[in-house]
Amino acid sequence: MEFDPALLARIQFAFTISFHILFPSLTIGLASWLAVVEGLWLKTGNETYRDIYKLWVKIFAVTFGMGVVSGVVMSYQFGTNWSVFSDRTGSVLGPLLAFEVLTAFFLEASFLGVMIFGWDRVTPRMHFLSTVIVAVGTVISAFWILSANSWMQTPTGYEIGADNLFLPLNWVDIIFNPSFLYRLFHMVTAAYLTTAFFVGGIGAWYLLKKRHLKQARIMVGMAMLMAVFVSPIQIFLGDLHGLNTLKYQPQKIAAIEAIWDTGKDVPFVLVGWPDEKTETTHFAVTIPYLTSLLLTHEVGGECRGLKSWPKSERPPILPIFWSFRIMVGIGLLMLLTGFMAIVLYFRSQLFTQKWFQYWCLFMTPSGFIAVLAGWFVTEIGRQPYIVYGLMRTLEARSPVIGQHVFLSLIAFVFVYTFVFGAGIYYIAKLIRKGPSSKEKKEDIYGSHGLKTPRL
Repeated sequence: MEFDPALLARIQFAFTISFHILFPSLTIGLASWLAVVEGLWLKTGNETYRDIYKLWVKIFAVTFGMGVVSGVVMSYQFGTNWSVFSDRTGSVLGPLLAFEVLTAFFLEASFLGVMIFGWDRVTPRMHFLSTVIVAVGTVISAFWILSANSWMQTPTGYEIGADNLFLPLNWVDIIFNPSFLYRLFHMVTAAYLTTAFFVGGIGAWYLLKKRHLKQARIMVGMAMLMAVFVSPIQIFLGDLHGLNTLKYQPQKIAAIEAIWDTGKDVPFVLVGWPDEKTETTHFAVTIPYLTSLLLTHEVGGECRGLKSWPKSERPPILPIFWSFRIMVGIGLLMLLTGFMAIVLYFRSQLFTQKWFQYWCLFMTPSGFIAVLAGWFVTEIGRQPYIVYGLMRTLEARSPVIGQHVFLSLIAFVFVYTFVFGAGIYYIAKLIRKGPSSKEKKEDIYGSHGLKTPRL
């Protein structure tokens, strides 16, 4: 059996990053939502908000922990499987990742303890401030991680020095590279929608089970507000992101749309089977002129096809083509959910229609699937480069033995299944138990009967 170390290293990184991205997608949105929920409790005095907070902060803590663990594992692979990449880009990417730890992770980790253990030990205002700080920390973390990833997609502000090392010239250009702000807003908004549909799905499940009805109505109601207002914003941001990608990574857009020949009046391929060997799309169902309109914002605009690049410069077509359609399809379903929520709200049926509750339950994992599909488009679409246009992925790998990479991949699969399976089981257990307004107040006395001081 032949073990290709480059292919196995790619599979290993894809496996770990796919696990990792699921957790920040929830924690970024969940932290901000918890801040809103606690703020509403402080403003209204309604204990229902406090009950909701005390359930979801536990889920947030577990998710945050799993995100940290999976992120650390992923980082180690830069040194084990991609050491040439780390060596050549370390002067640029190393400080960006260090800034994330210094400005975000320490902030989140410090105040997360107050969020979890601070009830009745600090004042309500101090506890709320801690939640807000953690929420801000998650966004700061996304800022630095997406800046680093975006630099790999659209590198600027560097020079190539001795030994082909990337050296920083202008940190403002590096951080705020051409694709960064588009990716940041698109990803953070995706995290908010992921959280909204996850929370809304759990709330709908409570409504179906006729349990925790007060809390469930708040969960579903707030989730549908996000669906109504944020879904169209996300579609608009996606369009801007697409136009930016067309400017800086035209091969990726051509692959997404399965455009083979350069021309005008290019139709949009709804579904089909792109064939790289024959350079055609089989069984294509198309909408005339739509791709030209979407990409150029002109009827009859010219679009560049894949045949204008050599095959060695093209990304894999099939996974990008279908991942993009999954992401867009879910985005449209989210928009449809918001529209249905508006209709039911004005009919006073938002919390009573069972078919809509089942629909929300069906949409519970939709955000996670869309985020994964979007990341597949982003990362696979950058190929064959790891630093776009400058460093090929095959040049970046470590001189490792394929069998060793294979064994570590198998170990990752087993360990991830056990560790994250246990975490997901515990989250499911918390959800089944649900928010309880009758739970005992936390003991404000230490184990030795000494009163814990309040801040």
